[in-house]
Amino acid sequence: MNLYSKARILMVATAVLWSLGGVLIKLVEWNALAIAGMRSFIAAIVILIYLKKPKITWSKPQIGGAVAYAFVMIFFVAATKLTTAANAALLQYTSPIYIGIFSYFFLKEKITRVDWASIALVFIGMILFFFDDLSFESFLGNFLGMMNGLSFAIMVMMLRKQKDSSPIESVFLGNILAGLITLPFMFQSMPSAMSWVGLILLGSIQLGLPYVFYTNAVKHLSALESSLIPVIEPLLNPIWVVIFVGEIPGMWTFIGGSLVIGGVVGRYLLNAKMLKQKKQIRKEDESDS
Repeated sequence: MNLYSKARILMVATAVLWSLGGVLIKLVEWNALAIAGMRSFIAAIVILIYLKKPKITWSKPQIGGAVAYAFVMIFFVAATKLTTAANAALLQYTSPIYIGIFSYFFLKEKITRVDWASIALVFIGMILFFFDDLSFESFLGNFLGMMNGLSFAIMVMMLRKQKDSSPIESVFLGNILAGLITLPFMFQSMPSAMSWVGLILLGSIQLGLPYVFYTNAVKHLSALESSLIPVIEPLLNPIWVVIFVGEIPGMWTFIGGSLVIGGVVGRYLLNAKMLKQKKQIRKEDESDS
C-alpha cells in the first residue's frame, strides 16, 4: 500500500473517530467546561507520547493556533451540551466560509461567484438551526456552535502558516491551554466511574489519536481531499447520538444541515473544477504557442 492510500485511510479514520465526540460528550455526566478541559488534558498526554520532544518555537502562528484551538475545544463541548449534537457538529463545518471572508478582507484574495453562493447557502442554513428549539439554552448552544466555527477557521489559518514546520505542536499547546482555562470548573463536582471511562475515550480515541492521524495524513493528500473527507464527521455524529442517546434532530436541523454541507462541499468541488479547467486552457495555450 502506497503513502497516498494510507493517508486516505488515516483521514477516513480521523473523521470517524472525531464523529464520536457528540455521543461521548452527551453520555458524560459533568459540567461542559470541566469535560472540555479534562478531554484536552488527556489528549495532550496522548500527543506528547507521540511527539516525545515537542518543538516549541513560541512563534505567532504557533501561539495563535494554540489559542484558537483551545477555544474550539471549549466551544464545541459547551455547544454539544446545550444544543443537539447535530447542530454543534454542523456549525463547526461553517469554518470554510469564514476562511473565505477572512481571505477577502485580510489577504485581499478574490472571492468567486461560487464562494458567494456557498456563503449565502451556509448563512441561511445557520439561521435555520435556530428555528428548531426557541429556548434560551438551545439559542446559546447554537451561538457557541457558530463561535466554534469561527475559532476553527482561525485555527486552520494559523496551522497553514506553519506548513514548513510541525503544526501539531499548536494542537499540543492548545490542549494544555484549554485544560488550564477550565481547571477551576473541574473542582465543582466529580464525575462518576462511567463518566471517567467516557472522558478517557474522549481524550484519547476521539481527540488525541485522530489529530495524530490527521497531521500525518494531510501531508500526502490534496487540499480538496483534506477538506472533503472530514465532512464524514458531521454526517456520522448525529447518527451515533440517535442510536445511543435517542436525541433526534428536528426538521429545521436537517434542512439547515443540508444547506451547510451542500454549500461547503459544493464550493470545494466547483472551485476544483474551475481550477482544473483553467490549467487545461493554460496547457492548450502553451502547446499552441
